[in-house]
Amino acid sequence: MSDNKKVILAYSGGLDTSAMLHWLRYEQGYEVICMTADVGQGEELSGLREKALNSGASDIHIIDVREEFVRDFVFPAIQANAVYEGYYLLGTALARPVIAKAMVDIANEVGANAIAHGATGKGNDQVRFELTAYALKPEIECIAPWRSWPYSGREDLIAYCKQHGIPYGSAEKPYSSDRNLLHISFEGGVLEDPWYEPDKEMFLLSVDPLDAPDEPESVEIQFVDGIPVAVNGETLGPADLLARCNELGGRHGVGRIDIVENRYVGIKSRGVYETPGGTLLYHAHRAVEQIVLDREVMALRDSLVPQFTRLVYNGYWHSPEMRHLLTFMQATQKGVSGVGRLRLYKGSCVITGRKARNSLYNPEYSTFEKDSVYNQADAEGFIRLNALRLKLNTYRDRAALVDPTDQVLQALSKMKDGYIE
Repeated sequence: MSDNKKVILAYSGGLDTSAMLHWLRYEQGYEVICMTADVGQGEELSGLREKALNSGASDIHIIDVREEFVRDFVFPAIQANAVYEGYYLLGTALARPVIAKAMVDIANEVGANAIAHGATGKGNDQVRFELTAYALKPEIECIAPWRSWPYSGREDLIAYCKQHGIPYGSAEKPYSSDRNLLHISFEGGVLEDPWYEPDKEMFLLSVDPLDAPDEPESVEIQFVDGIPVAVNGETLGPADLLARCNELGGRHGVGRIDIVENRYVGIKSRGVYETPGGTLLYHAHRAVEQIVLDREVMALRDSLVPQFTRLVYNGYWHSPEMRHLLTFMQATQKGVSGVGRLRLYKGSCVITGRKARNSLYNPEYSTFEKDSVYNQADAEGFIRLNALRLKLNTYRDRAALVDPTDQVLQALSKMKDGYIE
């Protein structure tokens, strides 16, 4: 086969990509090189090499990108306090660009000019994979079998795999899941009914808050320039630090959400997420920011968070606007160094303290007990100046009500029963 028939398949070994490997190799005539990026899915990686090669792949690359994922994607999102539609900490959205980048890297290495993925034509992931690929390698071809093959759902794929003797693993779960170091997501199947309450046994990273310990636990997270570097005084690398926070938060049932979100393609989708470690980092980071960030800098940064979050969610990590936003967000984090303390208890994560050497919080100004620095009398002039425009607006409105030449008043006088003569 010529190089122009090489394709890099994002391979998980599950039902979808198992069928895709066979379809691409034996029905479309591609040489299939599988690529699996380890973003923290754990035991799901076991046995993949043998399975891929036995199913027709010419090779498989299993790449550990956990450090890169947390360092270059998760931590910048924490610096930006990125939360989509009030709840979602972007676990899947942040993983897709690092996976797509790994696919492009392998394509360059082996001389492939196409990539393939298992994302459906109804979801966000197809956009995230392909926008990343096109940004990094404009001439790449993106193949999305769900948009072109004749199969319409899980039952079709199960029948296809059985027909061709393709091992596809378990398809018994009544929902789909996706796991990485930041979170695990559940969607589809029984969860497509937004009234359906998820089964207790579904969750993997956290205990049921009702079953969490009866005693709260205190956790301290240290940040340097907005990047978490230590947990409870222990310095850890990016992947290990997030894993430790997952352990702590999961033990107390922290980080579970059940939402109906707005997908980029225009569909509302119900998703259930576990993000214990990310939840801890988000709250601890905000705690430190509260005492070190200037008010107007924080307000400006917060005004841009929704745009930053939409870019991540919609797949524009490698866009020009995102590069500028990342630069700005990281600039605001210079000096966001300190410790945030949290209390974890039965699903809750509460800020209980924060400290920083370069804190803007000054008790000599903020105390209610004495006025050694802050002169309360200064507030009178401050209030009068800020009230001036409010007074002028009220005076103008009063004049309009009594001035018979006022155009508004004349128009009102001509109205009868809701109509103007």
